[in-house]
Amino acid sequence: MDKSKDRNILYTAKGEPRGYIEPKEISELWFNTGTKCNLQCSFCFEKSSPIANRLLSINLQDVKPIIDEFVDGGGKRFGFTGGEPFVNQNFLEILNYALDRCPCLVLSNGTKPLENSFTEVLKLKQKPYALSLRISIDSPIEEVHDKERGVGNFKIAMKMLKKLLDAGFEVSVAGRDDSLRDSYQQLFQSIGISKNIPLVFFPELDEVGGTPEITTNCMTTYKTEEERLSFMCNYSKMVVKTELGIGIYACTLVDDDKDYDLGTSIDEAMKKKIILKHQRCFSCFASGVSCGG
Repeated sequence: MDKSKDRNILYTAKGEPRGYIEPKEISELWFNTGTKCNLQCSFCFEKSSPIANRLLSINLQDVKPIIDEFVDGGGKRFGFTGGEPFVNQNFLEILNYALDRCPCLVLSNGTKPLENSFTEVLKLKQKPYALSLRISIDSPIEEVHDKERGVGNFKIAMKMLKKLLDAGFEVSVAGRDDSLRDSYQQLFQSIGISKNIPLVFFPELDEVGGTPEITTNCMTTYKTEEERLSFMCNYSKMVVKTELGIGIYACTLVDDDKDYDLGTSIDEAMKKKIILKHQRCFSCFASGVSCGG
């Protein structure tokens, strides 16, 4: 074993024991469908694009055993993210199988891949468990949204949002500026959406050096036991596929670090202590990030 690497994992730069989470019970399981996306946004922490292949596209054969293990162990909900899930040609087959087992939440940019799949998505209304979708709308101002997403994609996302609601799906919106909540609701009303749509805003994730390190003392001094249980890595995991195969990672935010690959089964993954050394762990510590919303 590389003792210097092991020490870096377990101790901060000042030699203090790092904070950690010992998972208790998993209730939520995420799948990254692959980092391919029809868009290429500069702020995407997955660095997704039409040619991105850091994370490979999953198929039903890859994930079926994990889906079954999760459900048999009492798991409550699946989540799907990417990339853009509807770019993955295997995704509807996976979703069709998953909705026989648990409710599913899909994160989507709401553009052409979803529009092209909409007829098949409508058929999923007949499944035993509910499908809900979260559509990314960066701003209630069309020009601001389209600056990153591409001209015309705001209109497509708004059209798909309304079509999903009209079809009876539960829909939420992921935004980037919490101060614009009222503007979002005014926008929705302007296109004939009367209900208040749930809005989810994520804090900016730390991507640069200098992020404060989390010590064991930080966790016990500033976080109660109940707050520690609310950390995503306690109750949630994410399945990804790399050139090495399928891995179950500690959470949705750390799939760029192989130290968070916890194995190939839920049972194996839940036995491992999560050391809070990733720079995004501080965002979770400070703001309570949860992809489930």
